[in-house]
Amino acid sequence: MTLFCLVSIAFATQAQHGGQFRALLFTKTMGWYHYSIHSGVDAVQGLAARHTFSVDWQENASVFNEERLKNYDVVIFLNTTGDILNDEQQAAFEKYIQNGGGWVGVHSAADTEYDWEWYTKMLGMMFRTHPREQTAMLDIMDRSFPGMERWADRQIWTDEWYQYRQPALADDLNYLIKVDESTYDPSRKLRDGSTTEGMGDFHPIAWYHEYDGGRAFYTGLGHKDDIYKDQAYLDHLYGGIYWAATGKGLKK
Repeated sequence: MTLFCLVSIAFATQAQHGGQFRALLFTKTMGWYHYSIHSGVDAVQGLAARHTFSVDWQENASVFNEERLKNYDVVIFLNTTGDILNDEQQAAFEKYIQNGGGWVGVHSAADTEYDWEWYTKMLGMMFRTHPREQTAMLDIMDRSFPGMERWADRQIWTDEWYQYRQPALADDLNYLIKVDESTYDPSRKLRDGSTTEGMGDFHPIAWYHEYDGGRAFYTGLGHKDDIYKDQAYLDHLYGGIYWAATGKGLKK
């Protein structure tokens, strides 16, 4: 067990250097732990090699200070959960975004830091609940965003379909993908015996916007291990990383 922990710590701080921009991949969890994090880390490191950017993988929140964040063009929250940053770390991250930094949130990044109002507005919508994993149909809403080129107008997909608290916490979200609730069962029985019925006709699952001087991209896709081997998904994820890091790629 001790050897495993030492190997994990060493691997978690491993960096891939060089390239066109620098990314911090952050996977700290203080709530539900997604085992797909490991597949996600492999995927982002593969994207870094393929697209020539550098990535540092960290689970230690001490990296969230002004001096160290200056080293990165984009910060990626990959299936983070719970309260993962203290007040000083939150302030450093806010300043990082205000100075033009980028942020990417994957799946349970929406199940993170509910009490940090600035973060919730950056993300745009927070997790409420989800039904069991199911196959559903996705509708592509915007092809002008980088990484959406491989996606059909209507795409079959299997995932854990997050439902988000309403209303949205930002009024300038640019929606990329929505899920068609008529193609799966969005209901879920709660412990109190009541049943949730989904979000209705408009159920967005990926979006982006400019926020407080920086850029923020979120995708709710990314619960399952095998998703991180899907080329369309990898394009979608890298498109978000690329735009958040550089501000480039939007079709004008």
